Amino acid sequence: MITLGSDCLLFQMANGESIPYSASMISIELMGDTAQLFDAEFVQHAAQAVFHYFRAELGRQKVTVGEFAEALEKVLKGFRLSAAAAKPVQPASRMVESDLARLANESGTGCELLFFPRLRDELRQQLSRSPRLVRFRGLRSCVKQLVGARRWSSRCSSVEEHIVTYLRECLSAERKSEELALLVD
Repeated sequence: MITLGSDCLLFQMANGESIPYSASMISIELMGDTAQLFDAEFVQHAAQAVFHYFRAELGRQKVTVGEFAEALEKVLKGFRLSAAAAKPVQPASRMVESDLARLANESGTGCELLFFPRLRDELRQQLSRSPRLVRFRGLRSCVKQLVGARRWSSRCSSVEEHIVTYLRECLSAERKSEELALLVD
């Protein structure tokens, strides 16, 4: 059995899969009115504080994505979120996720032109389920597959950034709820 790094925490997904993350690997995207209240750096620091709380204060090695999101939401509410965003926490089952590597595989190697419309369709399908959290996992393997690379390169970084930007733009155009988070990892 491989030992978990001292700076890592296992995130348990809804499907039972556990993925190790360090505090610097966590990326949070806020949408709607909440995004106007906090800048990205502030939210990143808040996420790192929640990570530290689970890892160092509680001594936990494993946490569900729902528990982490709930704790982060409480922290942000502590910084005087608007009353509209201060609704009761919904169960973690309001999270939907998709596998970017699967979408890239369905599009074929090097087929970015086919991948992006497929990605938008997948996002629309997930949003039809009225989630609070939309998670797209497998970003690195997806990018390497689309680029046709075995090792990470500057082209991979460019495509990775393009995918995240595209998802943000699509989510902004498709969004029906003000309380929706996007997680891409």
